[in-house]
Amino acid sequence: MKHWMAWTLLLLAALTGTAAHAASGAGHQAQAVKVTTLSTMLADYEGLGEWGYAALVEVDGRRILFDTGANPDVVLKNAEALHIDLSTVEDVVISHFHDDHTGGLITLRKALMQKNPGALSHHYVGEGIFEPRYHKDGKGESENGFPALAKAYLDTGGRIQQLSGPAEIASGVWLTGPVPRGHAETNWNPGLFIKTGGQLVLDTLREDTSLVIDTAQGVVIVTGCGHAGIMNIADDAKAITGDTRLHAVIGGIHLFGKPDTVLVETAGRLKGLAYLFAAHCTGIEATVRLRQLLGLDRRTAVVAAIGSSFTLGKGIEAGAIAGWVG
Repeated sequence: MKHWMAWTLLLLAALTGTAAHAASGAGHQAQAVKVTTLSTMLADYEGLGEWGYAALVEVDGRRILFDTGANPDVVLKNAEALHIDLSTVEDVVISHFHDDHTGGLITLRKALMQKNPGALSHHYVGEGIFEPRYHKDGKGESENGFPALAKAYLDTGGRIQQLSGPAEIASGVWLTGPVPRGHAETNWNPGLFIKTGGQLVLDTLREDTSLVIDTAQGVVIVTGCGHAGIMNIADDAKAITGDTRLHAVIGGIHLFGKPDTVLVETAGRLKGLAYLFAAHCTGIEATVRLRQLLGLDRRTAVVAAIGSSFTLGKGIEAGAIAGWVG
């Protein structure tokens, strides 16, 4: 391991905590929920599209930034274009180490802390995010730039909290931490490995973390790429909240390259879902097919665009490019 990475991990061990709280299955329920898309591929009249994901999650007055997009300044510019003030957001979640979800972190933190030193100062990640990734030949570390990013973030005075399991970060708002993989989903691109016991094993992105909101209408899930598999994430969300009703799935669920057999199985496991607000790596054709399989329509299963949003009790405001007129 390179000396700089070893030093970084020692620094992280000293400055960050690991937290996991057992889910009770009976807790508080959120009343007001809104999720606004700040990074995805499709842009509307306002904003810039990119291969990445970020969303502003607002729950009963608590504001959380979920992922930070790919390019350093896209989320910042999109928020400005949409007249969204992110300086009051103090919690930021990074779902996994891929740079299309981490790219805006430092730019956002430095820009926003000029107005509020506490902006994006509390950073949640899933356990496993710091692990070196290797190509199959095992020669050198590759792909994982998160430890260096984390050091730069800590240098701004922020703090990082690693989650080894579910944690309630606000009333009725949970982070899954690493998700149990009961279903054999492979919702990631193959090619990278981690070392376990001196041996290379497939990197399954065990740190992949989703946000789960417990509401009276059922469970709302926000994912970055859903690398843990949306069927697994849905099972975990149900176990965390004790509610078997799925109300909304929001974000990327990495189904764009999957065959129809996988989409059919996925829809079967998501039966009863009221809203699919699909972004990023879900895929346009996959979204349309899931809409059909789930018995949804063009108002309730939508491809997300910059500025589009989901509001509990109101549904999806799709915007012009993905909206339904008629």
